[in-house]
Amino acid sequence: MDYKDYYKILGVDKKASKDEIKKKYRKLAQKYHPDRNPDNKAAEEKFKEISEANEVLSNDEKRAKYDQMGSNWNQYQHAGGGGFDFSQWARQGGGKQYRTSFEGDFGGGNFSDFFESFFGGNFSQQGFGGRQGRRSGHQQIKGRDYEAQLRLNLTDAFHGTSTVLNVEGEKIKVNLKPGLKDGQKLRVKGKGGMSPMGGENGDLILKISVVNNTNFTIKNTDLSLKQEVDLYTVLLGGKLTINTLKGPITINIPKESQNGKVLRLKKLGMPVYGKKDVFGDLYVNINVILPTKLNKEETLLFEKLADMRKENGV
Repeated sequence: MDYKDYYKILGVDKKASKDEIKKKYRKLAQKYHPDRNPDNKAAEEKFKEISEANEVLSNDEKRAKYDQMGSNWNQYQHAGGGGFDFSQWARQGGGKQYRTSFEGDFGGGNFSDFFESFFGGNFSQQGFGGRQGRRSGHQQIKGRDYEAQLRLNLTDAFHGTSTVLNVEGEKIKVNLKPGLKDGQKLRVKGKGGMSPMGGENGDLILKISVVNNTNFTIKNTDLSLKQEVDLYTVLLGGKLTINTLKGPITINIPKESQNGKVLRLKKLGMPVYGKKDVFGDLYVNINVILPTKLNKEETLLFEKLADMRKENGV
């Protein structure tokens, strides 16, 4: 049985860190993945080798055992003996005393006899897709799900937008529907980590963070706005143009509106995600602005008005 130099297979130094091993593995996995090399047996075997190497070297316990036994194998070879009998070592209990759980970046599967002898053939296997069971040559493990934070301003969340993400060198265009909420999660199918042995790719999970870049306050799908209105308009009534997320609109201010009065504008709030033409409401809070820097004539008019109100007992 031939000794497998996992460090050489991945092209890393024996003192390589976990991050270095992970980075090198991902690069090679993308290059030799069966999905990118259909009907290429050489690429498939290479993918199996690098997956097996990563399975060992990315795990501290397995790596330590491999380094120890690998050293013993080399010493035996240099002593002039034949090939180290790993199968005998396994039969004596060297391999079956360990039950391992695989949690590498892309899962595991279809390991070599060398690996089987090292770590035993009776083990459980778990991939990132949540599937768990005994090893099977036909088992396809889903690739790892990736997560990313995506920041949007409130206007983009209102109208919907698109963005281009760079996932391990691949540019992915994501279309975002109107009405996204802060903290909402979106799943982009098949854009996560690659699966070993041609299984289903993982997904890309986007956690949405909405930044309010407006004067609106948001609660669920409703918006509220504090709107300044001059004294004369609230006393006499009139029209006022305000800016909404849909654009400017003109509203009627009722005669003798009081400070703090709230006007409800239906369907001018946030869209409901995934539902066409369904919106929350916009609540406009009137904030009366009193006139300042009155001239002499204006002051006399207000004094006259005050006297008239007193005479009328108001």
